[in-house]
Amino acid sequence: MSPSASSGTPRLAVVGIPANRRVGLFQDAVRAAGLPAARTVSWLEVLRGKAVFLPGETVRFDSPGEDAEVDRMLRGGDDPARVEGSALWYGRFTAAVREVGRAAAAAGAVLLDDPEDIAVLFDKRLCHGVLDAAGVPVPDSPTSGPASGPGAEPVRGWADVRRLMAEHRMPRVFVKPAHGSSASGVMALETASAGRIRATTSVERDGQGRLFNSLRVRRITTEREVAALVDALAPDGLHIERWLPKASQRGRVADLRVVVVAGRATHAVVRTSRSPMTNLHLGGARGDLDEVRAAVAAAGGSWDAALAVCEQAAACFPDTLCVGVDLLPATGWRRFAVGEVNAFGDLLPRLTGLPGSGAEGLDTYGAQVAAVLAAQAPRRPSAAHGHAAPSHNHMTSPQDNMTSPHDRAAPPHDHRPEGRAPESGPAGNDRARNDRVTHAP
Repeated sequence: MSPSASSGTPRLAVVGIPANRRVGLFQDAVRAAGLPAARTVSWLEVLRGKAVFLPGETVRFDSPGEDAEVDRMLRGGDDPARVEGSALWYGRFTAAVREVGRAAAAAGAVLLDDPEDIAVLFDKRLCHGVLDAAGVPVPDSPTSGPASGPGAEPVRGWADVRRLMAEHRMPRVFVKPAHGSSASGVMALETASAGRIRATTSVERDGQGRLFNSLRVRRITTEREVAALVDALAPDGLHIERWLPKASQRGRVADLRVVVVAGRATHAVVRTSRSPMTNLHLGGARGDLDEVRAAVAAAGGSWDAALAVCEQAAACFPDTLCVGVDLLPATGWRRFAVGEVNAFGDLLPRLTGLPGSGAEGLDTYGAQVAAVLAAQAPRRPSAAHGHAAPSHNHMTSPQDNMTSPHDRAAPPHDHRPEGRAPESGPAGNDRARNDRVTHAP
């Protein structure tokens, strides 16, 4: 994330799907800021080796999703609803992102998103490892970090999942495709005594054993069917995390998507569901953010500390302008952990910025455009010497340009304390001693 800090109107380009609503919303934000329309470079051009970048452009990546031809070129199949092929998709996608980086650098353009950050963000194992190493509170995971090399745990199928659950005393876990998104292929799995098992998932198998994403969340109670699904998912890589009990709102489990732009938590939406997956396309619904803040305060917690957790997670990817953080509130609303960090987690239409965030009145795309403009604005003259501060070929510090809601009344000490989750779980046997969750004082 290194556009020049020189003055002048930035020339923006976006790599995306031209007719997609994501690109449309970004263009709306560009126009609202009084800037010329961003030049669109299609993912098809990138994948066909025909993408061109111009000197001085500021280039933004957007999602390659929701385009059948792009999906075919990345995944190698003809049905975007298929679950299999995510490892091939990841390899081709990250290669394309890195090629954009090389082409942009050769042309003298700059990127708002770092290709290596994106590669980590699209591998749940690597992302978990980066967050864990930085002290970000995350659910315990036996698959955290690189999938190969010293200490890596092989997950070749159901037998390995069963073994890891037993070895790490995890009767309740989420099993996730390492390179999936939008809950594709995700399974919420719980075991109990006498060999009982239950899985909640939106994955379905057809008569030929092929896996498809469905909009219907269903429960599976036979180990044979669970094993068949896990065995079919495993070749693309699996990530396993302890299933943390989450807080609820009006009888529905709840979590939050928090968008962080230029280091600041600017937008937040509550997601609630009657199933373990809160994704809106799987029956989840938006919750009430004011109720969340009130619940945190009533529990003696700190909303500012919750936002600080998201900013701490985003700080692991300092060369990427914007990420979406999935924030998991523990039962009782006092502690928080990060479930995932998403490279393209900003699709929250009509949602405006949090009070005090510096993005009030702006949607997530408007906040990103504002951050680019702030970074390219001339620095204020030095009060001591009466001349402008030296210019650098980097974004100015986000703290110089946007106000964090928890900066306005910050206590004199660090408001990001660390804590440990208590022992918990439906069977009274799910010990979370190894899970770091932030305790909001």
